[in-house]
Amino acid sequence: MSTSKIVMIGAVALFGVIGVLGFFKKNQNKQEVVLDTNKSKVQEITIEVPKGPKVEIKKKPVEKKIAKKVVKEIKKTDEKVAIKEDDNLPDANIIDRLFVTDSSRLPIVETVTYSSRVPWLQGRHAWVADYASHFSTTRHFIARSLNKKHDYFTQKINPGDRFNVLRDDKNIKFHLVIDINRSKLWFYYLDVDTNERVLLKTYKVGLGRKESKRESGGLTPVGKYSLGSKVAIYKPNVLGYFQDNKIELIKVFGTRWIPFNEELNNCSDSAKGLGLHGAPWVESNGELVEDRSKVGKYDSDGCIRLFSEDMEEMFSIIISRPTEIELVKDFKEAKLPGVEKIIK
Repeated sequence: MSTSKIVMIGAVALFGVIGVLGFFKKNQNKQEVVLDTNKSKVQEITIEVPKGPKVEIKKKPVEKKIAKKVVKEIKKTDEKVAIKEDDNLPDANIIDRLFVTDSSRLPIVETVTYSSRVPWLQGRHAWVADYASHFSTTRHFIARSLNKKHDYFTQKINPGDRFNVLRDDKNIKFHLVIDINRSKLWFYYLDVDTNERVLLKTYKVGLGRKESKRESGGLTPVGKYSLGSKVAIYKPNVLGYFQDNKIELIKVFGTRWIPFNEELNNCSDSAKGLGLHGAPWVESNGELVEDRSKVGKYDSDGCIRLFSEDMEEMFSIIISRPTEIELVKDFKEAKLPGVEKIIK
């Protein structure tokens, strides 16, 4: 073999070795790039973990915003609960059932049939006033039941007419509660024998002017009082003295007046001069009309004002039986007698 052939074979072999080495080196570099990419993806996943500082910065304001929203919702819930609790105070309007003569009448009344001759009165005919006296029920009560409407004066009666009276075999008292802050009155009857109380109706009332230095916060006191028997009915042109002035008393007391009698318990003021009465009447276009704007306001000298129809209704019922009135700043403070009975 000549020298030139040997050189040529050696060169070819050398180039072959170099080519093989280059191929392996190229494949090795390509594999390292792939691994780097995988590592990069792992690193990207790692960055998204909450421990990463970038994500923590984003989450902090989100957490604060959520917390703030939760607090706001809790406050709204509390407000709704408070309103609901206020709405859950007792309420009723079954007072008409004192006067109806059907089976829906309340258990403290009975229906009688009028006759001019009765065993409990000798020597003369019995009239409405006699029935009222015998059953300790006012003529106004009998008139409303007899007339089947809010007519407390008409007492025309014929044999066989039927009307209600308070039962004489029941020991009945009445209890009034006034919530000063709500300007509201609750009217209960109490069956002393069974120790059960029943809510008849609630009323809107007007009260005394605000006075921060007083225990009650106004001219209307707090405490428990009995009601007196020196009641009055006022009509237009009926004159009397009020604060040394001779005036039509309907302009001050409305159509009815029931005085406080004596202090019973935890009274912040004397009973003298206080009472329940109607809204005052004022002159309008040459005639007297009820000033209904006075009910629901703190505008009196301390007395309790009611709309005329409400005052006349209560008047017809309570003046013939013992009645107490309890004035509190909040109904929940009232010391109600007996056990509550719900009549449906």
